[in-house]
Amino acid sequence: MPTENKFNEEILNSIAEGVITVDKTFKVNFINRAAEEIMGYKKDEVLGQFCKYILKCDLCQTKCPIGIVLESGTNLYDYSSVIYDKNGNRKPIKLNAAILKSSDDKPVGGVISFRDVSELERIKQESNVISNFFGIVGHGKAMQEIFRLIMEISESDATVLILGESGTGKELIANAIQATSARKDKPFLKVNCSVFPQNLLASELFGHVKGAFTDAVKDRPGRFELADGGTIFLDEVAEMPLQTQIQLLRVLQEGTFERVGESITRKVDVRVIAATNIEIQKALKEGKLREDLYYRLNVIPISIPPLRERKEDIPHLVKHFIETYSKLYRKTIPDISDNALELLMKYSWPGNVRELENVIEYAVVRTKNENQIEIVNLPTNIKNQQTEQNPTRKVFRNENAASLLSVLEKHKWNKTKAAKELGIGRTTLWRMLRELNIEE
Repeated sequence: MPTENKFNEEILNSIAEGVITVDKTFKVNFINRAAEEIMGYKKDEVLGQFCKYILKCDLCQTKCPIGIVLESGTNLYDYSSVIYDKNGNRKPIKLNAAILKSSDDKPVGGVISFRDVSELERIKQESNVISNFFGIVGHGKAMQEIFRLIMEISESDATVLILGESGTGKELIANAIQATSARKDKPFLKVNCSVFPQNLLASELFGHVKGAFTDAVKDRPGRFELADGGTIFLDEVAEMPLQTQIQLLRVLQEGTFERVGESITRKVDVRVIAATNIEIQKALKEGKLREDLYYRLNVIPISIPPLRERKEDIPHLVKHFIETYSKLYRKTIPDISDNALELLMKYSWPGNVRELENVIEYAVVRTKNENQIEIVNLPTNIKNQQTEQNPTRKVFRNENAASLLSVLEKHKWNKTKAAKELGIGRTTLWRMLRELNIEE
């Protein structure tokens, strides 16, 4: 058994993600080398210490991520958060949390894995070229209309409801709304409403007083108080418990609320941006979303189309992600082959832009420096897809065919320049023209 434990420890020390495990009292009983490097601590400094005093994650202000998993019964995956290292430096991370169970299925502790995404955030900020809208890549008609709407509402404090499937970029849209608003220099706080159980979510949003519940050891302001004068982004708002929906409705109507366990009414001035990926009409019919709250949130609706409905953006997104991850992994990947791009155009992208980003990161990692991405570098599910429909016929039909003609006419039918603007290879452009029976 000791040999097996040593082997497992060596495996955990060999991975790039930080890993911390805790016992049932939330005290650290293991930390791998990557976690030591990210946080600046040595193993001897953290073993036996409470996790929240070491990780200092923004979730820890309310409760340890493991505690949230225990109460909600759902593991945390790829949760965007922030920690502070030993020297107090802020580090954005992606965090996972799960319960560790014994052989008889009883909880014996928890595990938190996380990776530092500081460098990735820096590169993405540097990559916001003119063709991007506050970090959002969208050249098609649907996304351009969304960009225009965001600019039109820049002087308004009206509530916005962003609708779209998972992975379409709802948080990026919220960021763009905030960046163009009159409150851009004011606080901007974000809450994922699907992560917290009911009592914890109410505390997270509205705060609590000492003794309001078991872990309430001191008074704590909520996100609405901290965002006073600014903006709050409520992600997955339709998964909020009904009782909390009532409290949110009151804030939207009157700008007032009470902390959990307190009867003092407090007033705030906060602009609300909300988002959800659920089917609204179905949620209303099933009583999961209050109708009065929906109409209060739906002042300015923004519906983001899934990637399968805006495939004209795929070449531009691919180019953007190749540049981003080439910088991150210190490689020079010049482009993607026409055949590989064609496979990406055929794919239905159930995970939307987030899935495409992951695919390109995978491909960049597997591509040798200074080589272009080929089919062999793509994930198996992309390579093995079977489809009879030619992607170009689907992508550039109707208004998109007109867009293609417009680009060609703009460059006086110089196909090299047109292909460059479209973000595709010249061979792919020729194939599209042939499929659409377009001649000069």
